[in-house]
Amino acid sequence: MLQLQRPLAFLDLETTGVNLSTDRIVEIAIVKINPDGDRHVKRKLINPEMPIPKNSSDIHGITDEMVKDAPTFKQAGNEIKQFLDQCDLGGYNSNRFDIPLLMEEFLRAGMDVDLSNRKMVDVQHIFYTMEPRSLTAAYKFYCNKELENAHSAEADVNATIDVLFSQVERYSKLGNSIDSILSVIGEEKIVDYARRFVFDDKGVEVFNFGKYKGRSISDVLKTEPQYYDWMMRGDFPLHTKQKLTEILNRSLLKNN
Repeated sequence: MLQLQRPLAFLDLETTGVNLSTDRIVEIAIVKINPDGDRHVKRKLINPEMPIPKNSSDIHGITDEMVKDAPTFKQAGNEIKQFLDQCDLGGYNSNRFDIPLLMEEFLRAGMDVDLSNRKMVDVQHIFYTMEPRSLTAAYKFYCNKELENAHSAEADVNATIDVLFSQVERYSKLGNSIDSILSVIGEEKIVDYARRFVFDDKGVEVFNFGKYKGRSISDVLKTEPQYYDWMMRGDFPLHTKQKLTEILNRSLLKNN
């Protein structure tokens, strides 16, 4: 059985699309597991304040009509923040999609949420590390069950929990704690959630895209300060811009 030192909150988002900068949450489901095994569920429809594209509604079944009276994220954000307080985070592809998009929504709502001390266990990462394959396939492989109501946020997040528990039982090398799991699959050291910036082998923050890929961010900003202005005006996620500003400010302080 998984041994927890603090609550572990599994989350799943249904959204208007997959663009971190422009798309919005339409449903969030969180299942919080306490160290004693108790589970607490929070599920909310969210008014995205924009039309839900038909191709997205076709996937998760949520329509404009269903969310027209739902709270906006700004209205629901503090409740969600409090529910996640002091929790490590888990999910399926959560490190690359759910958590980055959730953080974008917090930032758009003007809310400061610091996840720097949280552990993040992505069940998809374990799955791809141990048995390179979708959540439906993982559920069948590890739990020998068919996933009913796939793309329903609560069904997906509960299936994700079942998969993680089965993975811990199946792979003894994973151990039974979040730390032992991350020591096997690796814990990503990221700069921004969209991964526009990464750390190089020396721990230096570098660009991970475009003509300066692999170059030190602070060095580029010194020689081409207009690149900062271009990125701040561009269609980049708010968290990316926030980190870029932090790096720029650190560089300016170091030079003074």
